[in-house]
Amino acid sequence: MHDTGPRSPVEEQLQAWLLAGLDGDARAYRRFLDELAKRLRAFLRKRLFDMQDHVEDIVQETLLAVHNARQTYRRDQPVTAWVYAIARYKLMDFLRARMRHDALNDPLDDAADLFEASAEEACDARRDVTALLDALPDHQRLPIDMVKLQGLSVTETARRIGMSESAVKVGVHRGLKALAARIRGER
Repeated sequence: MHDTGPRSPVEEQLQAWLLAGLDGDARAYRRFLDELAKRLRAFLRKRLFDMQDHVEDIVQETLLAVHNARQTYRRDQPVTAWVYAIARYKLMDFLRARMRHDALNDPLDDAADLFEASAEEACDARRDVTALLDALPDHQRLPIDMVKLQGLSVTETARRIGMSESAVKVGVHRGLKALAARIRGER
């Protein structure tokens, strides 16, 4: 896809400096990076209004990424679109890391109720599943328990309970169908 639309003077200047830098002009490349840093700071300040302390870190990471990827720049494309795509990725990386960090540092005391409720719900669910399974005949209950709940293979289940593999598969299928009907209140 080639961009043929008019470019702003800033876009043209940035591109000229980058291309000159790619062709070996160190001074032009330095100008490109300096101007880019100013623009990236403005771009990131708007997006990180409550985390201004991190703007410079992300600017530096973005500049490093631009530098490392400079040979991938396609000369017929707008340089700002290419750079801002890299900046958005760096910003998203930062925000994801920040969310993980914040989640890991939440005090567990605040979540105690959540864990208690979750444990109670798990016990209730286990009791309900056990009651449902107990209503099934062995040739359906055992295959469901071993294959679906314990995670054993059909082959291992067949060997342990003395059924053929196809009988285990049929038992699972029919047992699940019977459980679904029971849950819907059909039996």
